[in-house]
Amino acid sequence: MTESSYHTPIMLQQVLELIKPERCAITVDGTLGGGGHSEGILERLPQGAHHFGIDRDSDAIEAASKRLEGFKNFHAIHGNFFDMKQLLPLNEYGASGADGILLDLGVSSHQLDDGSRGFSYGIDAPLDMRMDRSSPLSAHEVVNRYPEKRLYEIIRDYGEERFASRIARFIAAAREKAPIETTAELAEIIKSAIPAANRREGPHPARRTFQAIRIEVNSELSGLAEAVKDAASLLNPEGVLCVITFHSLEDRIVKNVFKELKNPCTCPPSSPICVCGRKPIADILTGKPIVADENEVILNPRARSAKLRAIVKTHNNM
Repeated sequence: MTESSYHTPIMLQQVLELIKPERCAITVDGTLGGGGHSEGILERLPQGAHHFGIDRDSDAIEAASKRLEGFKNFHAIHGNFFDMKQLLPLNEYGASGADGILLDLGVSSHQLDDGSRGFSYGIDAPLDMRMDRSSPLSAHEVVNRYPEKRLYEIIRDYGEERFASRIARFIAAAREKAPIETTAELAEIIKSAIPAANRREGPHPARRTFQAIRIEVNSELSGLAEAVKDAASLLNPEGVLCVITFHSLEDRIVKNVFKELKNPCTCPPSSPICVCGRKPIADILTGKPIVADENEVILNPRARSAKLRAIVKTHNNM
């Protein structure tokens, strides 16, 4: 495995412009991946600063650690950024918080392209989709053991798939004959469930369902709002949190959390003054999400659906 097998960091320059690593003492990449974003941050950190990279995928930890071995102020942590508050050893470095945090919520290109991981409908592989391969829940379990109704709900909610009911029904019928073992088998079942007229244009018919199953396997949305709030709580005043999302469900959650951090007041709109006592915690730096420009999309098509949002901490009262 080499660093080149991991994705090119998406909107790297925009992230660096927002975080401004040159002013930071502590920075965190909560979704380390192949280390591309971290490398860009580390190159700009001042002397004496430290950078922490967290990832739940041990392969990513290994590859990024090799890529970044020349940076003595880089510290890799195997874990889920959902547990960032427990994982970061800030006290050991005399820090009360972080000055810049990045969360890139996308699946790395390595995970998509490595046939053994089972993330891609374009590569035949065992059904897996686990970012952390020590996790007990795999795509095989979801596809073959979840009740049809629950499959429908996952595909409808996480995939925003209009044919979720038909797809769940076709999967349930197929697995009655024999377990569904591979990504190719599953992709073919999904394709057969979608009416032919709706398969003529657009992305692969299995894309939304594979996304939905991956989200379920890795619990990507359950607890995401709290994880973003936790990351914001770790920021020092004037610290910046950047979040890159890749589908509307993630983006909606991040957008709503950022709005709440900017305006946490729970008083009725008709109330003449605030009596709840909840003060703004952050300002939003990105009125609208930043998206990749045309040149980046041409060079890296996976940037097409990416959205970057950022906040700056204003008060340390979380």
